[in-house]
Amino acid sequence: MIRKQVESGRPDIVTCLKTCTFRTGESSTVRQYRRKERTFVTAVRLDLNTDGFTYLKWGGTQRCKRGDWLVNNQGDVYTIDAETFERTYQMVSPGLYEKVAPVWAEVAAEPGTIQTKEGSTAYLAGDYLVFNTLDRKDGYAMKAETFRQLYESSGQ
Repeated sequence: MIRKQVESGRPDIVTCLKTCTFRTGESSTVRQYRRKERTFVTAVRLDLNTDGFTYLKWGGTQRCKRGDWLVNNQGDVYTIDAETFERTYQMVSPGLYEKVAPVWAEVAAEPGTIQTKEGSTAYLAGDYLVFNTLDRKDGYAMKAETFRQLYESSGQ
């Protein structure tokens, strides 16, 4: 199986046309979504005297560093880059957070990997490629079922 890679930094238009298109044949533009109400995460900031650590998840090696966040998202545990977490989440109560920033997402047309701030994530055709910014930076992949449970169209 050939895996194509979408870099979350700055994918060029050729890369996006090859790996960022809808299965339905629609244009390669992403659509805006928002987190459904009352889908909170529990999180703690890794503010320890450490250089960080690595772990295996989503078919790749993930890395976190001092200041990043350890998140439990309905039983799925992972880390989020400090800047991303602080920009996209809001505290509901100590240890409980809600994602308040919109995301832009599209369905992957074929399997591949996406580079994230924490490492790389493998995905299958039909999974969602999700970005914290409209310009396709700060991206990650999610199983379609999980995405539909957590997100809804923002109507934009």
